[in-house]
Amino acid sequence: MRKDIVAAWASANGVAITDAQFAALAAYQERVLEVNQHMNLTAITDPKDFAVKHIIDSLTLLSYLREGTSVIDIGTGAGFPGLVLRIMRDGIKLTLLDSLRKRIIFLRETSDMLGFSDVECIHARAEEWKLSYDICTARAVASLDKLAKYALPLVKKGGLFLAMKGYDVEGEIEKAKTSLKKFGGSVEKIVITEIEDGLRHSIVVIRKA
Repeated sequence: MRKDIVAAWASANGVAITDAQFAALAAYQERVLEVNQHMNLTAITDPKDFAVKHIIDSLTLLSYLREGTSVIDIGTGAGFPGLVLRIMRDGIKLTLLDSLRKRIIFLRETSDMLGFSDVECIHARAEEWKLSYDICTARAVASLDKLAKYALPLVKKGGLFLAMKGYDVEGEIEKAKTSLKKFGGSVEKIVITEIEDGLRHSIVVIRKA
């Protein structure tokens, strides 16, 4: 893992990462790339790009998590941002949800490897799942109007849906207004995060009424 890149970003953004957490992030990356040779988990395999677009991008959600926060990561794929957040926040209650069974098997095995017996890995579609959580995250899953009907029913009243998007997200938010209102969500703010020089992503923070 490109520890230098992750450490530089963390230092610049006030994120403390211990040696044990760096080791866990490196072990996670190694496993993703190893399994990726025979299972489609990610198109991003370059060490620098992996550090920026997977690890640092996931780290941008850390400030929303507290001890005991229940989090569901829908369409989690290889486990981003969910497993990165669990590495960094030991006290969260994490559920990883994906519709592809072989990914869920990978996630269970990877969680066990990392010592996370408390991480719940669920093989289901988001619309089939009925429990509710403090926070729902989604990254590279669908457009915001579709995400609203998948994610918001899984968020507790007063909880947050954190949609990870590209820099230019205003048009997508405008198209999602009807869907957001229907499922009880309102955009609280849009947080622009720079994950490397010249590359910015958005976190659309949506509050469940």
